[in-house]
Amino acid sequence: MDFEQSTRSRELCERLAAFITERVEPATPVYHEQVRQAGDPHAHPPVMEELKAEARARGLWNLFLPDPRFGPGLSNVDYAPLAELMGRNLLAAEATNCAAPDTGNMEILAAFGTPAQQERWLRPLLDGEIRSCFAMTEPWVASSDATNIESRITRDGDHYVVNAHKWWTSGAASPRCRVAILLGVSDPDADPYHRHSMILVPMDAPGVRVVRTLPVFGHDAGGGHCETLFEDVRVPADHLLGEEGSGFAIAQARLGPGRIHHCMRAIGLAERALELMCRRAWLRSPFGKPLAEQGVVQDRVAEARIMIEQARLLVLKAAWLMDSVGNKGARFEISAIKVAAARTATTVIDWAIQLFGGAGVSDDWPLADMYAHARTLHLVDGPDEVHKMQIARRELRRHAWVREVASTG
Repeated sequence: MDFEQSTRSRELCERLAAFITERVEPATPVYHEQVRQAGDPHAHPPVMEELKAEARARGLWNLFLPDPRFGPGLSNVDYAPLAELMGRNLLAAEATNCAAPDTGNMEILAAFGTPAQQERWLRPLLDGEIRSCFAMTEPWVASSDATNIESRITRDGDHYVVNAHKWWTSGAASPRCRVAILLGVSDPDADPYHRHSMILVPMDAPGVRVVRTLPVFGHDAGGGHCETLFEDVRVPADHLLGEEGSGFAIAQARLGPGRIHHCMRAIGLAERALELMCRRAWLRSPFGKPLAEQGVVQDRVAEARIMIEQARLLVLKAAWLMDSVGNKGARFEISAIKVAAARTATTVIDWAIQLFGGAGVSDDWPLADMYAHARTLHLVDGPDEVHKMQIARRELRRHAWVREVASTG
């Protein structure tokens, strides 16, 4: 395994770290104040456009895209440390046009979109002019099994008619969200893995409605997570993404890179939490000595460092496999890091909150917002239990011969 960063990746890391320190961190309170003044938690504050312009000027734009036609063409191993840096401040990903769900949507538009679709939707997404959302999860079915989806995409002449009730439609609350990529059933009689299609639905199409946003632990910001309705929405047939029946396969192609990007940023979240915890430990001195000299604090700092290093190595192994044998060949390592990175980030942030005391759960520090984000990682793109089930099945299959021998002996 080769985790060595390229010279280009190292240089981009230096530039990105400087950008976050010099521009993103100072702009963070400005961002929140401009959102507060707008009176809408999903408002797009002017300072974000300033950050985006600066990021482009510094060559820190669309770093996530491995396709050299549309981005810098970095490998997953090269992108991993960049994504980790973005995870340290939740504004950095949007400032560099590397924020979910747009990243996953851009990747599948680049891979499966027609030239017309790419011109209409991919190009403005690449330029940061619009945003998008991904409509897959539904409120009335088990979302951990995408074959349960009940939404319908029905052919009607030279159009498709879409009827769907979705929720956790990430990004739909943004006033700049222009298109949804929706997964629905186009052929109910096909086998479970060829029943679905993906279709591009303009958010201003008649019948599209954002019912409400769904706050996470009371936090509701950015593009939001929404309950959405698509009622008899007619879209031209050329809005189909890929071929009929290919929706499930496209979804899996989207979720693989998306999962590891979440994991990369989660390492950055954990690093930021550990940094805050260590600094706070030297600033507070209950019972006559700094918290940094308390045994329980030292134990947690050590455990946090060990967990972060282990998770980072597993992220890099998964990234290397994706680069060398493809997303399918890395699927078990992606599942493993999806569980491990979420666990690491949540645990370390929780320890930092405990050390901060009441300040940790306030909005005066970023930890509460970081925890809300990290906790969702146990659920998004498949819950921990499903990923562990897949890993366990592979491990058990290797030893199934024992049962066969025992039954015949």
